[in-house]
Amino acid sequence: MKDSMKSFSDSSRPRLAVCGGQPRFNDPKYVGTPTIPDRADLHARLDRMLDTRRLSNDGPFVQELEDRLRRLNDGVEVVTVCNATVGMQLLLKALDVAGEVLLPSFTFIATAHACLWEGLEPVFVDVDRTTHTIDPTAVEAGLSDRTAAIVGVHLWGRMCPVRELDAIARDRGIPLIFDAAHAVGCSYEGLPMGRHGTASVVSFHATKFVQSLEGGAILTPDRDLADRLRLLRNFGFQGYDNVVALGTNAKMNEFCAAMGLGSLEGLDALVRTNIANRSACRESLAGLPGLRLYEYDEQERNNFQYLIVEVDPRACPLSRDELVQVLHAENVIARRYFTPGCHRSGPYRDMPRRKSERLPVTEQLCDTLLALPTGAGVTTAEIAAIGTIIRTAIESADLVRSFLSARRITPAAA
Repeated sequence: MKDSMKSFSDSSRPRLAVCGGQPRFNDPKYVGTPTIPDRADLHARLDRMLDTRRLSNDGPFVQELEDRLRRLNDGVEVVTVCNATVGMQLLLKALDVAGEVLLPSFTFIATAHACLWEGLEPVFVDVDRTTHTIDPTAVEAGLSDRTAAIVGVHLWGRMCPVRELDAIARDRGIPLIFDAAHAVGCSYEGLPMGRHGTASVVSFHATKFVQSLEGGAILTPDRDLADRLRLLRNFGFQGYDNVVALGTNAKMNEFCAAMGLGSLEGLDALVRTNIANRSACRESLAGLPGLRLYEYDEQERNNFQYLIVEVDPRACPLSRDELVQVLHAENVIARRYFTPGCHRSGPYRDMPRRKSERLPVTEQLCDTLLALPTGAGVTTAEIAAIGTIIRTAIESADLVRSFLSARRITPAAA
């Protein structure tokens, strides 16, 4: 192998890091690089927080953040929490869900973990090939006498098929819950995300579209449910010193809320940035075989939070995993969401029901999907440069593969 590589002159080698070149970027470009709000406004809020010594316990910034989210979602109830995973657990507890929960395997593992943590049995179903979101037909097929709830997942900054899921849930008399971690600012059939289903859980993790360092919120049209959630997140206290129910500590603090307010104020600008990045990516990848940029429903409001490319192994000269290795070498930390899928991850893969379970669309997406950096952490010029890296690698696929083989790089190590 070494002799065959030496037969190529330096001028014949593509200028790629995997082929001996220098990385295109000195600093890593990540999927989900945090968007930083206006620093002067943030510092002013933090000064107010420190001056008043109000750091937690339903402080003014938490209340303001909840109010702004309420207005963004057409007046629904909003309960902020310390993070979205705990928020999902609180919601399942508040709804007294017991039994099986239907959800897609093609989601971040926290969706399934929250269900299992609450003593529920996750039943994984497949997703739609085009939208990547839960397939209502698969939900129908997965129903049983023990089905206690449906968890739909909004993905990539667009919403899943709400109307079809709502019809199934209403027919069975079970709650319809949404993991809306990716869906702040999105709509379905013209209505904002928070108006749909029994409740929706959003994430404000540092990598998300709206970020509060760590944090999340539960949105629901049901005021009684919101009141139960407020009890649960604060040790069961009703009023100053009256404990009326079992609870835990799931409150958002004031620092996180201050960051979240600043991030929320930049929502429209970030959507414009994401759209510009998406346009730059489409242009840079135009004409390359076997690559498909994920599409959005232009009739709805989307936040375009993720830049998703599918790599068709039948048409693209390099596999998705080979492209990941190429990009990582250039300091472009592309991601293989959500490889290998929840149903093939611990602890779920070892459960008796999982061993014979096949979800063909989910498994295909897990093997072919590529998430590229976007958001305020990259410029359109950098997006174009990433496209050039991909184009160069594909046009020199045989040589790239020989270098990858010689270096014995694996996706996990890249």
